Amino acid sequence: MIRKLQAVALDCADPVGLAEFYAGLLGGRVVRDPEDSGWVEVHGFEGTPLACQRVDGYRPPEWPGQERPQQLHLDFDVDDLDGEEKRALSLGATVLERTDQIRPGANWRVYADPAGHPFCLCQH
Repeated sequence: MIRKLQAVALDCADPVGLAEFYAGLLGGRVVRDPEDSGWVEVHGFEGTPLACQRVDGYRPPEWPGQERPQQLHLDFDVDDLDGEEKRALSLGATVLERTDQIRPGANWRVYADPAGHPFCLCQH
């Protein structure tokens, strides 16, 4: 029986750079594996650790297109959508869609991390 989810791993070309982005976004810290420079984790925040894994020839997903599907995305709860958007953008995220501004009742916005993975900031 599985005891717990150990990590969520994101493929990328630059695992250190992507881990630094998520450490800044989540208030965590970058943990490098001294025996594997292609695997870097982010710890020190509430929840399951994120891992960033180097993949040769990495091609970022397209959103919302499906030629290169996203396959997964991360949702983060926030109290201040505008403030957290500003912080995410300063760390290197890009806006994909401000869903809350185009769909009545929506409480989220969609971004891409520096490696192109979609993620959402969700106000609760």
